[in-house]
Amino acid sequence: MSAFHNPVLLEETLALLVKEIDGIYIDSTFGGGGHSFSVLKKISNKGKLIALDQDIDSINNNNIFDARFNLVKSNFRFLQIILKKQNINYVSGILADLGISSHQINTSKRGFSIRYDSLLDMRMDHSQKKNAKFIINNYSYNKLYNILIKYGEVKNAKKIANIILKQRKKKIIKTTFELKNLLACFFNFKTKLKNKFLSKIFQSIRIEVNDEINALKDLLNNSLSILKHGGRIAIISYHSLEDRIVKKFFKTGNFHGVVKYDLYGNNLSPLILLEPRVIFTSKKEIKQNNRSRSARLRIAEKKFK
Repeated sequence: MSAFHNPVLLEETLALLVKEIDGIYIDSTFGGGGHSFSVLKKISNKGKLIALDQDIDSINNNNIFDARFNLVKSNFRFLQIILKKQNINYVSGILADLGISSHQINTSKRGFSIRYDSLLDMRMDHSQKKNAKFIINNYSYNKLYNILIKYGEVKNAKKIANIILKQRKKKIIKTTFELKNLLACFFNFKTKLKNKFLSKIFQSIRIEVNDEINALKDLLNNSLSILKHGGRIAIISYHSLEDRIVKKFFKTGNFHGVVKYDLYGNNLSPLILLEPRVIFTSKKEIKQNNRSRSARLRIAEKKFK
């Protein structure tokens, strides 16, 4: 693993996120440490950065040694609890890069990638019990169908769920390639489209394994009480489901996307968008890092009362 991965949308994120150089900041998805390293370069000696990651590999591969920096093994949904333990009430900024790290994708045994034949795992936290193998071999038809539709917008979700159920009655589906071969009947198209199709299926299963959508909602909800007035939150997402959730929450302060008003017609949304439109990666960045092509950044500031 290299010292630091290439952090996605780095310049755009730092320009908007770091408003107070003496403030306390949160990197809730440490990963390869690229964003954390850059935030530390931008804040002052009085500033502080707390980073979180639930993946023990990221913790063990940390290359940042700085008195202002504290790395904690935890899911970001527990950020509020972690801050209470450190006697921190409010922070100046929160960052979350929701993508899978390069290390996770490139480590074959983790089961995240369609490129490697490995056990169906996909756990970001090794200590949790539920993995992809359990979901594929134990979920009901309805549950399999629902996660394929909800988390991947997968076409032929009914047929795929039925095929999985039929196969697992004959033999337990243990590996990524066993799952890929099982779905070979859908591969009557070009390799690029085949990979896109498989990626959506793997994405659906991965989101379910790690409860990613509920964790994101917990982070967003908690951010309202963690951020100081004028504090900022930046979220980098990689698929439309996550982005829609972030967009609605930033605009309204809830997941229904409904703006609430007081008796005088004042907008009660607790956040204000710093950029009215989503920020995409540049052509230059995509050329340097192809995995950044689907990244999108939204950033909001907590309103002053």
